[in-house]
Amino acid sequence: MTKSKLLRMDNVGIVVESLDGAISFFTELGLKLEGRMMIEGEWAGRVTGLPSQRVEIAMMVTPDGHSRLELSRFLAPATVADHREAPVNALGYLRVMFAVDNIDEVLTRLYQHGATLVSEVVQYENAYRLCYIRGHEGILIGLAEPLGKK
Repeated sequence: MTKSKLLRMDNVGIVVESLDGAISFFTELGLKLEGRMMIEGEWAGRVTGLPSQRVEIAMMVTPDGHSRLELSRFLAPATVADHREAPVNALGYLRVMFAVDNIDEVLTRLYQHGATLVSEVVQYENAYRLCYIRGHEGILIGLAEPLGKK
């Protein structure tokens, strides 16, 4: 019998207060809105363990079509924790890293959407320029600009 295998990472999920604001921010970063819908019903509660959930989601896709970001806004039940301002050494979800072709230009655009630089843009050897930003609602995001082959 052959061992089953992992096919791909399907998506990363982030819970937000403002779905419109998050869509706008991640669109500016370069993701495309793939779809938006309400998730509710008994079947959904069986997956998440929240039997009376009502969640509006937006699925964002990267330009290459391989990665997705699922943005969720809970209408019910109310959110119970807030990890958006957690430091980078907090346990659990940390950040999503995106590769960009011009980190300075992307930062300039994202600043117009409220992004702030966590510390500074640094260069790692001759491989990458890297930084962390706090994006929409304080979500921690990494940006990496590959160096060399452009």
